[in-house]
Parts: sequence; C-alpha cells; structure tokens
Amino acid sequence: MKLEMKLKNNAARSVNPYGCKQEVLNQINYVKEQGSYEGPKKVLVLGSSSSYGLASRITAAFGAHADTIGVSFERGPKDKTMLGTAGWYNNIFFREFAEKEGLIAKNFIGDAYSLEMKEAVINYIKEEFGGKIDLLVYSLAAPKRTDYKTGITYTSALKPIEKTVTGENINLEKEELFTQVVEPATEEEIEGTVKVMGGEDWEWWVELLKEEGLLAEGFKTTLYSYIGPKATHAFYHEGSLGVAKKQAEESSNRINESLKELNGESLICVSKAVTTKASVVIPILPKYLICLYKVMLEKGTHETPIMHKDRIFRTMFYGEEREFDDKGRLRPDSWELNEEVQQEVSALMEQLTPENFKSDLTAYNLFRKEFLNINGFEVDGNTIDEVNFEDLQKMKP
Repeated sequence: MKLEMKLKNNAARSVNPYGCKQEVLNQINYVKEQGSYEGPKKVLVLGSSSSYGLASRITAAFGAHADTIGVSFERGPKDKTMLGTAGWYNNIFFREFAEKEGLIAKNFIGDAYSLEMKEAVINYIKEEFGGKIDLLVYSLAAPKRTDYKTGITYTSALKPIEKTVTGENINLEKEELFTQVVEPATEEEIEGTVKVMGGEDWEWWVELLKEEGLLAEGFKTTLYSYIGPKATHAFYHEGSLGVAKKQAEESSNRINESLKELNGESLICVSKAVTTKASVVIPILPKYLICLYKVMLEKGTHETPIMHKDRIFRTMFYGEEREFDDKGRLRPDSWELNEEVQQEVSALMEQLTPENFKSDLTAYNLFRKEFLNINGFEVDGNTIDEVNFEDLQKMKP
C-alpha cells in the first residue's frame, strides 16, 4: 500500500514506518559523529518514543553506551487505515539498532502514570536490568493523567490565566496563517494541568525506585521544562502550564533532598523550543518557531531535539559547562533566549502576513519538514513509500 502524509489541522493522520526507521538512524548517526562521552550506563526514560525523550535515549545509548528502558503510550497497526503511531515504530527500530550494538533496550508500552507500570518497570530493573539505574529522564507529555491513589482523572489545558489572549497561529493542513482567540483557564483546568504536567508523578517514580533500593550512587534525574519568549508567556510562563512547571520545580527541590544520601541530584532542564507533536498545536508558538529557526539558522545555532539533548548530556548533565539561573534551573535554552536572537525574532514576527509567512523571510519550509519527519515523511535517506500491512503486524516493540 502507498503511504501518503495526511493532516487534520496540525495533527498527523498517517505514518511512514520506514521513514521513522531512517529518522531514528539519522539521529543515531548524528550522535556517533560527535564521538563517545562518559555518561550514564543504566537509564530509564519516561516518555521515550519521540522528541526529547527519544533524543535522550539515543544520546545515552549511542554516545555513552548505556542500556536503556523506555516507557511510552503508543498504538500499533490496527488495520490498513490505521497503521499505528510514529512512536510505536520509533520504539521498535531504536531497540533493533541498540541490540545490534550489544545494548539492552527494553520497551514498555502503556500508562507511565499507573501503579501497574511502575511495578512492572521496578520488577524488570530488579530481575533483568542489573538492579540499579543511574539516570531517570522524565519527558512525559500527555493530555490526561489518572491519579492511581485517588482514581481521579485530570485533564491538562494550555491556556492563559485571568485573561483572553489573541494571536496568530499556523494551520499546517491548509498552510494558512490565522488569528486565534484563547479564553482563560478555569480553576479546574489549572488544577488539572498541574496534576498532569507538574512534578507529582515524577516524585512518585523516584520515591518508589528509591524505596526499592534501585538508585545507584550518584543517581541523576531530570524533568524537561520550557519558559520561552514573551510571545508565549501567556501560555507557558504565566499560564496554566507555568503553574504546573512551578510545581515541578518544588518537586525537584524535594527530590534533591531525598537524594543527598546517594550523592545524587535532580535537575529541572529548561530546553529550547523545537518541532514536536505538541509544539505545533500550541497557540502562537508555530509562528514564533518559523521566525526563531530563521534567526538561529543564520547564526549557526539552530538545533533539532537530538542536537539539543546530545549537547546537554555531553556538556551539562555529564560535563562541566553547566548554565544555571537564580532558581537553580539548568538553562541550555540560553541560545534561544539570547537578547540579540530575541530582538531579531520579534522584529521578524511583526513583518509576517498571511501572504509572506511561507516565503524565504522565515524558516517555514524547515519547520514543516521537521514536522513531517516526526511522522516518517520527507526523511533524508528514506526512499520507501510503500508498506505491506502484514509485515507491520509482525513488528513487536
């Protein structure tokens, strides 16, 4: 069957499994080109199937030669109209590439928020993974979370607080720039966002692993966060997500206290803006991204998720070039938030119109290509655009 990219607004409705394979390989090759580094050896990545989670897993495995466990919620092929998610295939091909190099690459598919998943991972670490881990990456991005202690399901909402925000966004399906109005979050939505996107579940993971004696001496853990420019502060820094990230920082402080006896550390890592399944549906952000990419490309500082996370692992998590702010957060986003970069991005955003946003004035074509790459389309090096459904059914994560 022939594979074609299908979009519904800014969400993918199709996937090219072999493009996903090539994209994973391209990221692996990038890491190998940078050479080996001294890093973690036993790694657990929560939210491991795409974007920053996948990039973290790849740099740990192919840069530091680490065994890894990945947890993600993905779907496999159901029928010829539903071939599964890109993350499903990323998991499969990452495992295959890692095992070829003698590395352990265990995939758990399911709800990372659940107690059942936590217990399954704990048992695997005890019985088959050497008994301890030295790094936990928390990179979950989900719309909902069920608190297994209460049974209550919470839903997140990326909205401003106490004000209505109007801005321009990009519709990738129609390739249009349009005006978007976002109403303020309710108290229930703010609470739900904190529960889903905050640090409570992260704390619970670390607590359970520590209670079972599964954390190695010098253990590290990180949660990926974002602050971004003034253009997105209404949603991130000052909005419902900002409240959640503040709570995550409080969680990190408590985790740090609990890890003192292990000489361990907890790090909030404020990352740069990149093209992800989540970022393309956030109001205003796509318009900002096409301008940011243009400016950073010209300055030679544009990074994809693998470039960004590989740099962080080498120079910050396991290197001596750490950049912290006054709240103790790691700030590799300094390249993005450089004053000169932000001034040029702001000026460029003011020039955009529905007629010129796709022109060479911006990096729209790169932004769109990176989004298609996430789903296995237009991937450099891939030439396969047909699949046999029965072959896909045989693939196991």
